[in-house]
Amino acid sequence: MSGLLRLALKLLLSDRGKFVTLVIGITFSVFLMMLMTSMFFGIIEHSAANIINVGAKMWVMDPDVQTPQNSIPMPDYVLDAVRSIPGVEYAMPLYIGAGLVHLDNGTYQAATVVGLDDATLFGRPTLIEGNILDIYRNDAFIVVKDPSYAKLGSPKVGTTFEINDHRGIIAGIGRVSVGSLFGLPTLYTTYTRATQDLPSTRYLTSFILVQPKTDKDIPVIEAQTKKIGYLALTDKEFIARNDSFYEFQTALGTNILIMTLISFVVGLSIAGETFYMFVLDNLERFGALKAIGAKSSELVQMILFQSLVVGFLGFGFGVLLSSALVAFGKLRIPNYAAVITYQNLFMALVMVLIISVISAYIGIRKVIRIDPFDVFRG
Repeated sequence: MSGLLRLALKLLLSDRGKFVTLVIGITFSVFLMMLMTSMFFGIIEHSAANIINVGAKMWVMDPDVQTPQNSIPMPDYVLDAVRSIPGVEYAMPLYIGAGLVHLDNGTYQAATVVGLDDATLFGRPTLIEGNILDIYRNDAFIVVKDPSYAKLGSPKVGTTFEINDHRGIIAGIGRVSVGSLFGLPTLYTTYTRATQDLPSTRYLTSFILVQPKTDKDIPVIEAQTKKIGYLALTDKEFIARNDSFYEFQTALGTNILIMTLISFVVGLSIAGETFYMFVLDNLERFGALKAIGAKSSELVQMILFQSLVVGFLGFGFGVLLSSALVAFGKLRIPNYAAVITYQNLFMALVMVLIISVISAYIGIRKVIRIDPFDVFRG
């Protein structure tokens, strides 16, 4: 570190009150930005839970479907048409619907029911209790042990219940990678049982899961599926379509964006005003440095260095506090949907750099215009 930068650091630390105020202001701003964006990314991830948990390479659906929660049933001939497309290794139906579970205590609980292909059970959860073959028993279901599991009374293997006036029995307990977004318990069963026991429309197939022979066959499958009036997407494309729906076609994205911008403005206003006051208090010292030969570019480096030091300290403390709160929230609130990713870390870092540069610019304008003669004359 050069002598001028060491001097800049000493000047910054000499006024501990303003230094602490600067760090706290940026910390608070980063804390709010990280909380807002982590909640946004958490909700987006949970909204794509069925896509992630099933793990299919490609999904065929009605062109108007935007999310896995809002499926439009397709006629049976679509499954046969997809299976006949060159490049398709195998294709199978998937049912996603809603059921109403009648609990032993007399209450009712809504649940998501996923019907898996009878022959392959492709997309099944990982079992932690029970035998997967028991799903073929009469009225058998597999319950997912996630934060919503307790809403069904934390059933054990062998527990019986009613779903849509049909008898059900827990044949196994499984786990999945991502929990559901809306806090609904999830039950897996066979495709046949799901379509027989649950109220349905004339058509029953929610999605068709496709495994292409090679990645080169994906464009062919997409084109051939489009010819019969339906949409084929890879899992990543379907997740992107789902994300776009929640970001731009619901109030979620707009509200999170507004709160993030408010956090940014709060941090900018606190840091900008406090840093300007700091520069005013040290104006004579900067003038003295200019009088003894310090160049304007060197003074700019000093102020920018001071602003970046404060910015990075605030960024570190803000990330630490927000990470601790998210971790605590997940421990205490089962359905707390928040996740810290490289994306929101990068977004917060960029905003902190913008705050630091603008704050430095406010001080730089004052320092560059200072006349050393006025300093010594005063």
